[in-house]
Amino acid sequence: MSTKPLSATQFLKTLPAQVMPHLPAPMQKGIHVRQPWRWLIQFHFGEPFLHYEVSRALRREGWELGFHCESKDKQLNRLLLQGFRRHLFEIKDTLGDSIEAEMWDRGWTKLYEVYPPASLTAEYQAQVGRRLAEIICCVHPIFMDLRQTIMAVYR
Repeated sequence: MSTKPLSATQFLKTLPAQVMPHLPAPMQKGIHVRQPWRWLIQFHFGEPFLHYEVSRALRREGWELGFHCESKDKQLNRLLLQGFRRHLFEIKDTLGDSIEAEMWDRGWTKLYEVYPPASLTAEYQAQVGRRLAEIICCVHPIFMDLRQTIMAVYR
């Protein structure tokens, strides 16, 4: 792999190629990618406001990788956060103690970690891509169960 640094824009724009091969085939077929702003990239399964995201960490060095609940329905975001918190021990058992679940801005919530910073090389991009795929593979089945339960009782 090349050790030549990528620009942050190039790093994010080409990141999906590092994520997709590490997802199971059904997920590869169902996932959508969008980059609404140049400083982040999002992956979702049909609900763009409920998405996996990679962006620069705001309050410390590194990249934030996680699942963001940014629905306009603040109650839905809160219910998803409560559900993820009920599963936090098993999520941390799979992904490690760096995973956090918290309220965020505008009634949004998120389940995330801050991935350690490094030079934006292709090797580092591959590491970030694998880690996001690990997060998706762990969190998505839990999200699907939570989403189905919430839809059954909360309309």
